[in-house]
Amino acid sequence: MAWFGSVIEWQMRKTRTQNGLAQATKEPRPSAARVALDARGKYPSVAPAMADLGPRIRRLRQELGLTLEDLSSRSGVSRAMLSKVERTEKSPSLSIAVGIATGLNVSLSSLLGSQPDGTKVRIARLGERITYVDPDTGFERSVLSPAHDETGVEILLHVIPPGQSSGILPAYTVPTDKYIIVHSGELMVEIGDDRYSIQTGDTFHFELNTPYILRNAGSIICQYYVVVIRKPRI
Repeated sequence: MAWFGSVIEWQMRKTRTQNGLAQATKEPRPSAARVALDARGKYPSVAPAMADLGPRIRRLRQELGLTLEDLSSRSGVSRAMLSKVERTEKSPSLSIAVGIATGLNVSLSSLLGSQPDGTKVRIARLGERITYVDPDTGFERSVLSPAHDETGVEILLHVIPPGQSSGILPAYTVPTDKYIIVHSGELMVEIGDDRYSIQTGDTFHFELNTPYILRNAGSIICQYYVVVIRKPRI
């Protein structure tokens, strides 16, 4: 994946050349979702697909012939929480959403509504991004790549507010690699008892075969690109 790191480095150098080093390296301009809490102290979702998340989970669960108890066992999410999410009574945190996707054997992007269109040339428009915001932490996840089901490759943009984290994210059920390229801020990756500090411009790779946490321990927003590669079963 050296090619992707090169592309990101080129884009960062281009930004610094056009706007000046100080502007390129300062804290990214926060979106409304990152700064505005609702009356309950929650971060509002900016993804239209989130409105359909509950019914989509129910449909996928029923298509697999799973009961709520079955999905709870597969996802590690309680039956009560699953029921509330399906009825759109509660927005799931990132770790819960990932757990549900894992239990349904789909990617989180697919669960949020990303659909392959079958064409050879595809453009993922800025205004059409599928973005999920964790209501508790403000952790923001945007899908940058077109739907990836046939390739196993997914490109994402993550933004974590200062002092927040992803929570514990589960291991994947299929062999999967994750590449992280930090654009700004500092990212702490926690895998078991190991801690890795990833600085601006650094690239990090690991296999998603154990639970992990992505954390912003710094004082500014951490923004980084993610490439996920799901390997075919042998």
